[in-house]
Amino acid sequence: MEVHQLRYFCAVAESGSFTRAAEREQVAQPSLSQQIMKLEEELGVRLFDRLGRAVRLTGFGQVFLPRARAILVELKAAKDEVAERQSTVSGPVSIGVIPTIAPYFLPLPLALFSRKYTQADVTVVEDVTARLMDRLRAGQIDLAVLALPLRGHDIETFPLRTERLFAIVPRSHQLAKKRRVMLKDLRDQPFLLLREDHCFRETAMEACKRARVTPHVVFESGQFGSILAMVGAGLGISIVPEMAQEQRPDCTFVAVADDRATRTIGVATLKGRFLSRVQRAFLAHLQTFAQKEN
Repeated sequence: MEVHQLRYFCAVAESGSFTRAAEREQVAQPSLSQQIMKLEEELGVRLFDRLGRAVRLTGFGQVFLPRARAILVELKAAKDEVAERQSTVSGPVSIGVIPTIAPYFLPLPLALFSRKYTQADVTVVEDVTARLMDRLRAGQIDLAVLALPLRGHDIETFPLRTERLFAIVPRSHQLAKKRRVMLKDLRDQPFLLLREDHCFRETAMEACKRARVTPHVVFESGQFGSILAMVGAGLGISIVPEMAQEQRPDCTFVAVADDRATRTIGVATLKGRFLSRVQRAFLAHLQTFAQKEN
């Protein structure tokens, strides 16, 4: 059963004529008549009595007419709703974000977006990169904010900003007064790092590898907050991204003297997936916000 068959059927029923119905639907009468016959064959009943040039609904046609009208009304409503969503920034947008970005970068642009687009329904999931990628591929989130690059030909990425890495040392540490520090100068220090399931762990280890430093890891955590507290207590040193800097009485952040010691963050989407107007608006909003912040 085709939608145009229902439309033709209603047109004939309302006009009482195949000719007038064909004119209304802007289709040749033989084509319209053929489609009505196909509809009757599929239903297994006659919908019209052909009375010369006039036609009249049969009992089956009278039963079928309100159902056909209801289907056409619902279909139009569905099309109108889709069109409205495409013309206004409204509806759901689900964001995934990794823990080493979520508390530092996302709150302000998220708040600004919600104020600007009050009809947008934004939800946020915080998780590590591997699980966010699984969610993205499964269609459970629309966009993911994480560190780049990413593996996978099915993923499209949009860089937002690149930031330097910083060593964090206790305030009393001998390197605390320096503006820049070579990672080789931290070779003999106890390291406090994120767990291996966090992508920033790999970023920090790559920087150490370039400096030919093998960190002696004495503490692992799932969040920077715990690491900063441990550093402040004098239990070791760590490496953090620029956005994780904060004013603390017990720690000092010192830039790593390596131009390649950086992290690029961006947005990932599933390549080929249709993004609604509100989802595209959120992506553009993040890009604009990041440009202003750089």
